[in-house]
Amino acid sequence: MSSTTKHRRFGQKISTEILEQLFPIRNLSEEIRQSFASENHVELIDVGTTLFTIDSPADCAIYLIFGSVKLTDQNGRSYTIEDGSAQAKFPICSGCKHTTTAVAQTDIGILRVSLKIMSTRNRFQHKALPIPENLRANQLLALFADHYQNHELEIPSLPEVAIKLRNAIQKDVNLNVAVNIIQLDPVISAKLIEVANCPLYLTVVPAKNCMDAVSRIGLNATRNLVVALSLKQVFKSKSLLIKDRLENLWKQSLYLSALCHVLAASSQQVNPEDALLAGLVCDIGSIPFLNFVTNLPDEFIDETEIKQALPVVVGPVSATVLNEWQFSEEFIDVALNSRNWYQNLSDDLSLTDIVVLSRLHALIGKKATSELPSIAAIPAASKLKGMALSPENTLALLHDAKNKIHEALAIFSR
Repeated sequence: MSSTTKHRRFGQKISTEILEQLFPIRNLSEEIRQSFASENHVELIDVGTTLFTIDSPADCAIYLIFGSVKLTDQNGRSYTIEDGSAQAKFPICSGCKHTTTAVAQTDIGILRVSLKIMSTRNRFQHKALPIPENLRANQLLALFADHYQNHELEIPSLPEVAIKLRNAIQKDVNLNVAVNIIQLDPVISAKLIEVANCPLYLTVVPAKNCMDAVSRIGLNATRNLVVALSLKQVFKSKSLLIKDRLENLWKQSLYLSALCHVLAASSQQVNPEDALLAGLVCDIGSIPFLNFVTNLPDEFIDETEIKQALPVVVGPVSATVLNEWQFSEEFIDVALNSRNWYQNLSDDLSLTDIVVLSRLHALIGKKATSELPSIAAIPAASKLKGMALSPENTLALLHDAKNKIHEALAIFSR
């Protein structure tokens, strides 16, 4: 037991404003935070006091409210945490055993809370954003990594009609209820009818209304298409700095999603509408990153640094967005792994495999061949049943589907 636990001195009450900055306390309800603030005070610790020692048992989590603390690990490496810093938003200790020795560098104020606080559900279930060694000097990436790690990421809102339809389908509603929800958005309703009549779907009798379209496509497929059709508004910005980037991202995502649909339909191993949606959302993490860039002072905005940072952030941030939107693990796996040509998460053809194959095809002719693997040589290609992929076969398959792809792109682009 440290000396600070014997004769504790307390200062002012902890404020709700401070609690709102602390993770994961900020995830608790406002009522709980207010109650906690009314009953707890900042504990005062003198300069030079040892808060805890390495390998000693811990009975609480500790937050630094003001002052400075030096922590030393088992290898003798030391670092300092200052009040107001990003690190001070998290507990300086939170496990059942201390992994460092902590010494007050100044008079400090701390807050002790139950270790149970660390099991509180975190709003974003993600790890720190790793920065490659060769990009350590990228100032923009470093700033965003801190922003991401501090759980300050601004998640775009999933369109309302998509949320309502998903919630309704989870309750096993019938076609009439689903159609009524879709018709609340006339633009989405009209586009859905267009999609049902486009060459992606084999049809003899055209769908004349929303009910016909949903009946033909099916409820679950309709849910994914409604999300896809409503996503265009997420790719918009008033900022001239990123407007063109978002428009290009939307076009690239549309093309990738169309390729995914065609390849999934041809393979008959993965649901085509799942594949279409996966292709459309797998790079969604670019949006919060670009929105972050627009809020920076001009001196921090560098085109080269943006291009370098995007490939690093897009996977983890896309996974965070999809997790917040309550997408299934299958889609989150796509976000994390669709740029890894040699990913091999399962023995059977997966949604990630379809997106990887489609992404690789989309890059053929746009990047130097020496930078890309052979499409027949990656693990995903070997899982296709009844169709052998070679560069020639793949190009032929997608060339035959050219009209389907372009008509689908036209519908989604409007």
